[in-house]
Amino acid sequence: MQKASAQKTVLLIGASRGLGFAMAEEYLKRGWRVIATARAASTDKLRRIAEALDGALEVETVDITLPAQVTALRSRLADRRVDVLFVNAGVKNDDRETIADVSTEEFIRVMVTNSLSPMRVIETLHDLVRPTGTIGVMSSGQGSLTNNTNGNYEVYRASKAALNMLMRSFAARHRDATRTLLIMAPGWVRTDMGGPQARLSIDESIPRLLDTMQAYEGRSGLHYLDYQGKEVPW
Repeated sequence: MQKASAQKTVLLIGASRGLGFAMAEEYLKRGWRVIATARAASTDKLRRIAEALDGALEVETVDITLPAQVTALRSRLADRRVDVLFVNAGVKNDDRETIADVSTEEFIRVMVTNSLSPMRVIETLHDLVRPTGTIGVMSSGQGSLTNNTNGNYEVYRASKAALNMLMRSFAARHRDATRTLLIMAPGWVRTDMGGPQARLSIDESIPRLLDTMQAYEGRSGLHYLDYQGKEVPW
């Protein structure tokens, strides 16, 4: 473990599987204290790891689509301060659906989970982050307007573009704050959501994503970056 990071704490929202779970594991490898959240039905895997560790991993239950649960989490953590708050949340609709045929209910589900709920978490929990700390969200390169040249996955793209815009608004409203704000694009990764045809393994994405986040510690303002540290065009 890296002793330089031993006393740092990350509050990782959405860590039960996929990229979020991999981030929790990577932070633990690097000697960080991790507060990881999952929905009530999805905490078992995290709790098994927590039982084997000496307090390095704490597991909290929250469904970020339910504002009352986010507020309750804020109350439970009221006396804590963290170095990083990172929100990992993502669902997608059927890849074949366009805006012309997606149902209203499905559109709302994707937007609430991918855009509205992550920002509600940040609005509720941002003051738990130290003034020199980092607030980040898991977005996607598909949230880039510039990079949308083929129109595929358009509902998912729209949800991540909305997330990016809302983060930009948050940054504008907190322009005098000293915290680093990060919008991260992990690449196309082989997870349940990314699918077996994805270009990257988790091990090729997440350690480099954390390296990029670490490299931006102390750089105030908003940055839209991929896992390799390259700026993503808006």
